[in-house]
Amino acid sequence: MKNWDAIVVGAGIVGLSLAIELNKQGLRVLVVEKGEPGREASWAAGGMLVDYPAETPPGLRELATASTGMYPEFVRGLEDESGLKIDLRSVGTIVLAGVETGQSPATPRAYALPRPLAELEPALRIDRSPDSSTDGSTAFYVKERCVDPRHLTAAAIAAARHRGADFSSGDQVLAVEVADGKASGVRTSKTRFAAGMVVNCAGAWAGQIGPHPFPTRPVKGQMLCVAQPEKELVRHVVRAPNVYLIPRSDGRMLIGATAEEAGFDKQTVPETITKLRQAALDLVPKLADARILEAWAGLRPGTPDGLPILGATPTPGYFVATGHFRDGIMLAPVTAKLMGQIMAGQRPEIDVSKLSVDRFVNYVARD
Repeated sequence: MKNWDAIVVGAGIVGLSLAIELNKQGLRVLVVEKGEPGREASWAAGGMLVDYPAETPPGLRELATASTGMYPEFVRGLEDESGLKIDLRSVGTIVLAGVETGQSPATPRAYALPRPLAELEPALRIDRSPDSSTDGSTAFYVKERCVDPRHLTAAAIAAARHRGADFSSGDQVLAVEVADGKASGVRTSKTRFAAGMVVNCAGAWAGQIGPHPFPTRPVKGQMLCVAQPEKELVRHVVRAPNVYLIPRSDGRMLIGATAEEAGFDKQTVPETITKLRQAALDLVPKLADARILEAWAGLRPGTPDGLPILGATPTPGYFVATGHFRDGIMLAPVTAKLMGQIMAGQRPEIDVSKLSVDRFVNYVARD
């Protein structure tokens, strides 16, 4: 039986980024994915790299700041190693009234619009009525980036392969195997793989893998993609109370997204997609001429407290990096870096002890 130094369970952007990081440390890495690499939550994500206090949970702010700061270099590295282009945009985001900001609309000078809203986004319908969600006096500008997650995951897969990482696709991990009290590999639906270290990056499915039942759950998100009638009809990401718009450099636009407790159901609901499209039309009437390209649903990995689970498990040699919910794309670079340090026996640059599985010890013991 072939041996690896480390097995990464799950080929989403978190698992792929960590596989690359471990390979940089000189480890022989196997990535085991139950389906097609990169085709679950990472494929379905919007790719907003949100980093400002009003929308980032306190427990994630240090990680978010570090990770968003790493993104340009992270993307350049993946592009160089994969030969693929990644759409990383730095135009910024407009947040409209009604989105939870945690601040009075009159006070956040750091988020003031650089120009009038009508100049920034002429196609955005501006209604000056008191209850309008597009009143320019209650709109904010956030200097954040967005990335195309499908470009990102494709490049990460290619980069990992280029570095010599092995992949086993269509192969569900059922359990982490333990020998002499330590992780010794994984048992899958097809076979067994041996390694001295295992890291669970299986997203919403992480809790189904023994011996530790992490309290992850799927949170369904439906969204659609349209071709804008004009390539730059909307340039900024726009976040409104009931919808967000994410333009891509090639003229596509993502419209999303729901947050539903629906188990592992990934079916789209026509009525829901219609509501999202109508919410987008309410903001940008010219999108009535936009052609729908695709609609889909993904399963975000949620946890009871809405924070990731990072670090070692009670079984030596077995680690976990999951539960990123909406923030897997954003937190992938810093997660890979910190988990690489933890798995190498080093002290991580950022303290993630409050994100450890230990906070769910009662859940683990009960189950």
